[in-house]
Amino acid sequence: MKIKLLLLTLVAIVCSSCNQKPKIEVNDDESIVYFCSEITPENILKLYEALDADNKGKIGLKVHFGEDGNINILNPELLRPLVEKTNATFVETNVLYVGERRFTDSHIKVAKKHGFTFAPIDILDAEDELEYPAEGLRHYTKVKTGSHFADYDSYIVYSHFKGHGRSGFGGAIKNISMGFASPGGKMAMHATSFPATNDADKCVKCMRCVSQCPANAITITENGPVIDTTKCIGCAKCIAECGLGIFTPERKEMEDDIFNERLVEYAYVLSKAKPMVYINVMDNISKTCDCSSKAPEPFVDKVGAVASTDLVAIENACQQLVSMKYHSQDAFKDVNGISGNSQIEYAAKLGLGNKKFVLVDVLTGKRITLEEALKMKE
Repeated sequence: MKIKLLLLTLVAIVCSSCNQKPKIEVNDDESIVYFCSEITPENILKLYEALDADNKGKIGLKVHFGEDGNINILNPELLRPLVEKTNATFVETNVLYVGERRFTDSHIKVAKKHGFTFAPIDILDAEDELEYPAEGLRHYTKVKTGSHFADYDSYIVYSHFKGHGRSGFGGAIKNISMGFASPGGKMAMHATSFPATNDADKCVKCMRCVSQCPANAITITENGPVIDTTKCIGCAKCIAECGLGIFTPERKEMEDDIFNERLVEYAYVLSKAKPMVYINVMDNISKTCDCSSKAPEPFVDKVGAVASTDLVAIENACQQLVSMKYHSQDAFKDVNGISGNSQIEYAAKLGLGNKKFVLVDVLTGKRITLEEALKMKE
């Protein structure tokens, strides 16, 4: 009997060791980024589980509900198993510009219309805003978020990695900064960042920029479009919508990367205020963000999804994967005229993470190269 029990114990130990994924050794200046090529609800949950996140208490799942009419937003069903496991609440903040997501009640209606129906929804700034001190930064001494931000013990930041006309790309950094900011915080990040107009005489008066401007700041004159900077919120939608390239980033802002630095500083303060882990999905990647009601067709369709506890590493991995898929050194600079790399550089400088990363296949637990990741078959 003792021999039988001993054999059963040995078998259990062997089976257990067989099921364990190989341990990945990394250097101090490297971070692990888990990857899957097939974007499914089950794999999104596996990415989260690979992080061994110690999420306890009340968990906020930071999402983007998408502007009504946007065809590129992620399917919320990808999150169902994750929500069931964590009992998380969908969290967002109201937007700065005029639209359905500007006000809490209509914002929630849009969220439910888009399928975010299987978890509670909390618009963090529905009641008031909350300030956190910011010390030793270039642009801010305080940042503003929704008052409900403090109600959660930790956050899962779930981001659609795609382009953005003002920041080059929008991923986890932008989802934290602009995504958690109250309208007052959003205004602080956008302030003094206005597009310029070049070759305005090329304007064919299609009125697309006028209809898509969320702040009603553009008028069409005999000499072309004119921007009212007293109304403009610097969202860069006009840059993305104009096919003639009449609208361009304001030169000084582009050279100094001020907008991206502001995004990073908000992300710096808020990510240190609460524990956060990050999941980025690279699918339906267009030049504009999910705030656009008429986003253009994707320039890259599907790459995969990644997860990490390192904010810098996950953004750098996504930027490199998307650029390689697009056969470019910097895909977002190619399509938007602005590089998002300054987000990565400044975040690393502030100590938010490592630029170096080790890519790990979440299904096998093995290291893979960027090239191998892009060649993986579903």
